[in-house]
Amino acid sequence: MAVRRQLRHRRILSVISRKGAPNIKGMGKLRYVVEQTFALLQQFKRLAIRWERRLELHDAFVSLGCSLICWRRLKKAGS
Repeated sequence: MAVRRQLRHRRILSVISRKGAPNIKGMGKLRYVVEQTFALLQQFKRLAIRWERRLELHDAFVSLGCSLICWRRLKKAGS
């Protein structure tokens, strides 16, 4: 409950339904995007198996992986 309150304070809408609540219409679309992003990030070996002990390095590789994914999508859309 405290987490939801903090999200509301930051004006972030929580889309995770509570246990036992009926399904939210369109929730599958959002879930698909998240699952697809995780699957695309797993293609980078360094992210699939976390070798770095320092969080900063891991975060840098995640950012680099996301940048490469976006660049590939833009390159594909442009051609």
